[in-house]
Amino acid sequence: MTLQAPPNRLNSHGKIRQVGVEIEFAGLPPRDTAMIVRELFGGELNVVSPHRLLVEDTRWGEFGIELDTQYAHPDKSLVDDPHAEDSEWARHQHQRRVEFHQKTRELIGDMVTGLVPTEIVCPPIPWNELEDLDTLFEALREHGAKGTDASLLYGFGLHLNPEVERFDVDYLLAMLRAYLLLAGWLRDEIKVDITREMLPHANPFPKAYALKVLDSRYSPDLDTLIDDYLHYNPTRNRELDMLPLFAYLRPDHSHELLHTQLTKPRPTFHYRLPNAQLSQPGWGSVVEWNRWVEVEKLAANSEVLLARCAEYIADHNRPMLTRIKEKLVRWLRRER
Repeated sequence: MTLQAPPNRLNSHGKIRQVGVEIEFAGLPPRDTAMIVRELFGGELNVVSPHRLLVEDTRWGEFGIELDTQYAHPDKSLVDDPHAEDSEWARHQHQRRVEFHQKTRELIGDMVTGLVPTEIVCPPIPWNELEDLDTLFEALREHGAKGTDASLLYGFGLHLNPEVERFDVDYLLAMLRAYLLLAGWLRDEIKVDITREMLPHANPFPKAYALKVLDSRYSPDLDTLIDDYLHYNPTRNRELDMLPLFAYLRPDHSHELLHTQLTKPRPTFHYRLPNAQLSQPGWGSVVEWNRWVEVEKLAANSEVLLARCAEYIADHNRPMLTRIKEKLVRWLRRER
C-alpha cells in the first residue's frame, strides 16, 4: 500500500511531523520481541526488568517493549526508595522486601504471558518513514505474533499519535470536527473487533458533544474548547483521546484527568481506534495512517468541512423514524 502524504507535512517548527505508534499482540514474549526490534533497527538492549525491556539508540530513538499489565513489573516507588537515613538493619529489611517484590512480579509476569498482550511503544517516527517501520509488523507476523482477530479474548489495538501541525484553536477545532464526521466511516473501514467494541478503551464520542462541536455557531477559544471536551468526555477512553494534547497545552489546568499517571502530555493526537490486524498480510502502520490522513484532508478543506457539518446538523434535525429507516436500509445493502 502506498503511503499517503498529509495535507500539512511539517510541524510548527518547519520540520517533518512525526508519529508515535503503539501495538499490542499475543504470541511473543517481550524479550523475543525486543530481539526482533534490535535486529531490524539496531540499538542496545536494556533489560529494565524480566518483562520490561528497552531497545535504545535505534535509528529513531528508544523502543519500549513490555507485558501490558502493571502487576508484571516492579513498583518503581518501592524499588527506588533509597532509605538513606535508615539503620543498617532497616536497609537490609528493605532490600529483602524489594527482592521478594521483584521475584513476585516476575512470577506474575511468567504466569500471565500469553494471557495479557505484549506491547511495543515506538519512538516518534517521521511520517514519511512509516513504510520502514512496517518491516517490524512483517517480522512479528513471521514469528507468530497474533492480533485482534486471532481470538475472541484478544481486544488488542494499534494506536497512532500523530504530531499536531500547530496549536491554534481553529486548527484543533477543525480536526475535531473532521474526526467526528468521519468516525462512523472509520469504524466501518476498520471493522472494529466486537471484543474491542465491548471494552471501554475506544468509545465513540457522545452525540450531544458531536452536535455541540459541529454546530457552525460553536466558536470557542482554546480554554473553552478544552473545558467543553472535559465536560462531555471525562474519560481517557475515547477513540480520539485529546487529553495528552490538552495536558501539554495547559499543564496548569485543574482537571484531574490531565494529571493522572496514564495521561502523558505530548503535542499529538492520540488515535486509539484501529485493531491490531497482524493476521492480515500487508497490514501495518501505513494502512491505519492512510485512514487517519482522510481526517486531516477533510480538516484542511474548510469549505467542504463546514458543508459536511451543516449536513450532519440538518440530518439530526429530521424526524427520528426517518433517520432510523434510512440507516436500516443502508445496513441491509451493506450486508448483501
